[in-house]
Amino acid sequence: MREWRGVGLVGGWQVSASVCFYAVFATTAFLRADFGLTRFRTGLAVTAVIAGYTLALFAAGAVVDAYGERVPMVGGLLLVGAGCVAVALAPTYPLVLGSLVLVGVAYATAMPATNRAVLVAAPEGRRNLAMNVKQVGVTVGSGLSAGLITAAGAGGDWGRGFIVAAGVAAVVAVAFARGYDGRAGSGSLSLPDVRGLLSGRGYRGLLVAGFFLGAAVFTTTGYVVLHMTDAVLASAAVAGGTLAAVQVTGSLGRLGGGAVADRLSAPSVAANARVLLVQAIVSAVGFVAVTAVGVPLAAAAAFALLGFFVLGFPGMYYGCLTALVDDGEVGAATAGGQTAINLGGLLAPPAFGYLADAAGYALGWYGLAGCAALAAAALVPLARA
Repeated sequence: MREWRGVGLVGGWQVSASVCFYAVFATTAFLRADFGLTRFRTGLAVTAVIAGYTLALFAAGAVVDAYGERVPMVGGLLLVGAGCVAVALAPTYPLVLGSLVLVGVAYATAMPATNRAVLVAAPEGRRNLAMNVKQVGVTVGSGLSAGLITAAGAGGDWGRGFIVAAGVAAVVAVAFARGYDGRAGSGSLSLPDVRGLLSGRGYRGLLVAGFFLGAAVFTTTGYVVLHMTDAVLASAAVAGGTLAAVQVTGSLGRLGGGAVADRLSAPSVAANARVLLVQAIVSAVGFVAVTAVGVPLAAAAAFALLGFFVLGFPGMYYGCLTALVDDGEVGAATAGGQTAINLGGLLAPPAFGYLADAAGYALGWYGLAGCAALAAAALVPLARA
């Protein structure tokens, strides 16, 4: 299975799962209008889906390490589709939030399982590029969900977009089950060795960087649409197109970063960390830059450029993380790394919304610039290793 066909199957699974998971980020403006929400309460939709995701990560990682990646990926994709149906049919905002928690719980299988699958399928010497090809599935799926939800919302029923996403997930789950064999796990389900993982200074530093990068990426994708409609008075179509453009440039950033890391002469940990450090530094500058433009097209261009760096980081992050641990610990290590990212995503969007309500969007983007700078500082020891 160590061939690009296997990487393509895993990437296709990731696209479908991400269409479902990231649909909520494209729905914020419609939720706010339909339920009469403040910016702070709108941000709770992002918090709900990330909360479910975070709570289930260690359990998902333990299952993947014990039983392999294939069954969790098939079951997780079917469950995330069921959560999308629940979101579409929910009549009240609290029920929408509950349904989004279910979507997040189901999506928790994604990173532990797909990271392990890449290690199984990647061609020799191309692991970093393969990891980023798989991670492009996240941004491609998010971009597709932006177009899907925007089109459905323009037609007067954004919930229809979630139904379509659920249908695609069911079809892909069946195709993946038939085409992917995977690798068996240890056969023994046990609690992850969190203490052992945290004993490594490099892993601890990566968790710190993940927290601040998670705050940056989840808040960016959650508030691009609202910033465009509120701060620069763009139409809903232009705002949705901007989010899609951010996902496209983020995909290019992941592919470019993986290709560069594979060609650096440094060990895999340091090579990935150096690319990741550059991404964090340029992201800090980009967050400041988006506050300086006040017309729709210029703002869309600034966000697209920012997306190349801030959304380009996950492949490098996981490339660095999987190089730090043994293959048998990838599920647990990924769960810890993704938990750090998600905790940043849990805390930052409501805080950003509060700042936007109280003082305008600029202060929130400055805060994210600070997050990116702190992530860069945490990465310096790994990049120098």
